[in-house]
Amino acid sequence: IMNEGTELSLTIAQIVQRLKGSHLHSQIERQYYNVLVAGECLHQPEIKLGSLKEDVRSFLRTSGGGCSLFYHPTPPPEHLKEPLAYMRKAQASWEKRVLKSLNSMSTELGVPLARMRPAVEQKELTNKWNEMGTDEPDLSRFRPVYAPKDFLEVLISLRNSNHDSSEEVSIRSHWGLIQVPLNVRDIPQLRRGFSELNLNTGQLGIDDHAHIHPDLFENEYVQIGKKVVEEQDSAAAQQYSRRGCPTGLRADLWALILNATNQPQDVMYYEQLKAGVIQHDLLVDNLIYKDVKLTASNDDYYFVFEDFLYQILLSFSRDTAVLEHFKYNSATPPKSYIEGKIGVEECAVVYPPNGVIPFHGFSMYGECFFSFFYLIQGSGIVSLCLQFERLLQSHLPQLFYHLRQIEAQPLRIAFKWMVRAFSGYLSTDQLLLLWDRILGYDSLEMVAVLAAAVFAFRAENLMEVTSLASAEAVLADLSTLKVMPLIQIFLFATAI
Repeated sequence: IMNEGTELSLTIAQIVQRLKGSHLHSQIERQYYNVLVAGECLHQPEIKLGSLKEDVRSFLRTSGGGCSLFYHPTPPPEHLKEPLAYMRKAQASWEKRVLKSLNSMSTELGVPLARMRPAVEQKELTNKWNEMGTDEPDLSRFRPVYAPKDFLEVLISLRNSNHDSSEEVSIRSHWGLIQVPLNVRDIPQLRRGFSELNLNTGQLGIDDHAHIHPDLFENEYVQIGKKVVEEQDSAAAQQYSRRGCPTGLRADLWALILNATNQPQDVMYYEQLKAGVIQHDLLVDNLIYKDVKLTASNDDYYFVFEDFLYQILLSFSRDTAVLEHFKYNSATPPKSYIEGKIGVEECAVVYPPNGVIPFHGFSMYGECFFSFFYLIQGSGIVSLCLQFERLLQSHLPQLFYHLRQIEAQPLRIAFKWMVRAFSGYLSTDQLLLLWDRILGYDSLEMVAVLAAAVFAFRAENLMEVTSLASAEAVLADLSTLKVMPLIQIFLFATAI
């Protein structure tokens, strides 16, 4: 390759970079994993290193990659992270505020950001690793760095100085709290994008109920799911997930979609993260402990997972592999300085090691996926909020106007649902059905659609309320709602 010129070499490198994270990349990686890691054909004798180049070409042709692989020039790094300057400015201001809050807490409480645990403490933590929920440390002095409502206020204050709001065609555009001009999909576009959810297609969450004979849909659908798992095809698993995953197959299907493995090297990596927790005590550990106690431990559905949440979240905070996400995310990982070296850039270190400072409600992500946390915390959450408001404004303008007039802006109620992707608000079976579709479409738009659908479902009661408190009371309990009927009716059974 080098003999053909550095330009071709650079092009190939860019194509490989663009492939990373795709389903095609996952399949190739799985097919040739042993060859690439071990350097020899110990586990798959049918694979020959000498024919590896031609085998890859053949695989691309048979998998469909050959007809869909195109080269596009790589955009500038700042465009990959966040193309809008006012968004970058707001993001930087928010990150500075959060870091200042954390440093102030450390100073006020006299608690270092990080310290080595004494040997006795290390041994004690090792012994109680599987029962950390029984520990009752005094966390009264620690406060959350921020809560979702603080984040919402920042989003509400966003403005594009280059945008003249008088150019808007409809005055309804000014009814909502989000006042930035972003492109979001309307109902006709969502219908096309989520076509597999239409009323004529069988869905888990609707067609698997007791009053419907399993031979009509469920039995055949489960058999198809088993075949997808047997084939170990991540693209097929994602397509299948769009109509819901059977309970017995969900773990395998999600693992395929996320390219999650449980190989010996994965277990070893987890043990390294666990060792990091045992050896060093971080100030953010207290924030994690307190958040789990305040949220998941008090939740009827999730309190049984308290010990697992501690293990996952504490290990996650030490996972430096998470920093890779910041290359493509608008956020910048927070940094601290070695004691006595404040301001010396060479002595700056990312803190916490994974670059994510926990906030109030953070532990509820443990039931879902951290991979979506980055999307929902960046400019993606602005688009979701705007999409929710526009869907509700266009679909139920009378309701939206009524709530606005009594100072009960819908977004102030729905934001907490969306920022958690409904974790902790829906019953567990319904939450999993929702996340099947989020993974299937690789999109969080379903969160905005469901939030609007909930308002539509309770519209009659909401039209009678006279205050924000009474509106919140009407929408306080979502645990009895059925996700898929609400989404289907809102998208496909409503006149536009």
